[in-house]
Amino acid sequence: MSKSMPSKITYSIVAPIYNEIENLPELYRRVREVMTSMKKTWELVLVDDGSTDGSTEKIRELAKVDKHVRPVIFARNFGHIVAVTAGWDYARGDAVVLIDADLQDPPEVIPELAAKWKEGYEVVYAVRAEREGETWFKKTSAALFYRLIRWITDVNIPVDTGDFRLMDRKVVNVLVKMKERHRFPRGMSAWVGFKQIGVEYKRAARIAGVTKYPFRKMLKLAMNAITGFSYFPLQVATYVGFFSAGIAILAIPVVAILRLAGSHFFEGQTTTLISVLFLGGVQLISLGILGEYVGRLYDEAKGRPLYIVREAPEDN
Repeated sequence: MSKSMPSKITYSIVAPIYNEIENLPELYRRVREVMTSMKKTWELVLVDDGSTDGSTEKIRELAKVDKHVRPVIFARNFGHIVAVTAGWDYARGDAVVLIDADLQDPPEVIPELAAKWKEGYEVVYAVRAEREGETWFKKTSAALFYRLIRWITDVNIPVDTGDFRLMDRKVVNVLVKMKERHRFPRGMSAWVGFKQIGVEYKRAARIAGVTKYPFRKMLKLAMNAITGFSYFPLQVATYVGFFSAGIAILAIPVVAILRLAGSHFFEGQTTTLISVLFLGGVQLISLGILGEYVGRLYDEAKGRPLYIVREAPEDN
């Protein structure tokens, strides 16, 4: 029998889903257990990002059994970040909690996030104090990535945080209006400001399945973060250009004097070849950096929707 759903929602739990058939039942069970204990109205927004392993059917099944579950089914795979965006769009709660479906972000931490929200904080992000089940490379690269982003961007993005966080409705309303295509949700939630605080937690190992963020996708996320919140790569290209030009200006009189003095040090094609290769490399790198920004401008100019929904709740 379906359970009735109150009209006023306090908490929206948003979970992007892509081939998480093994984790879905446990995710639902633990979220329901936690939210029931909090004695507040809630909903679980499951955004299916074009799953092919039966996750779509499982989401529909959960929605039939429990009206707290609201399925948003994409027409195809649009990516985790876009699924997060759809979750923001369809969430109705006064507070919206973003959580991963692999249960590395324990639902049991939600009451701690909610406690800070009740104290008046509008963004409560979860800080990873420990990370189970991850390789040395993953931990080290993640730590360097967070600190690099914080250093080169103009936004104070908290280190050692993921997307697991609670946001007040007023914050979500601002994020919903931000429709850029190359998105970095944790940077966006930091950019909007408001009163923010972190809560430490122990990040668990994945319950089942495989990670949906291999190195290639991590690199793409890093590029979105850098290009979306910083002009640093363009500035680096400019600095390298000035540095190369400075060396050339200084080298001209030095080479002229040595040649007049009869030195054979700079004779031959080797020096010329090295100089040409160096300058050519600098130019190609600079063009590549410029191309990344131009490509993003082109994507924005096309104006295509961020995602296409095949099925969605009618009462949004």
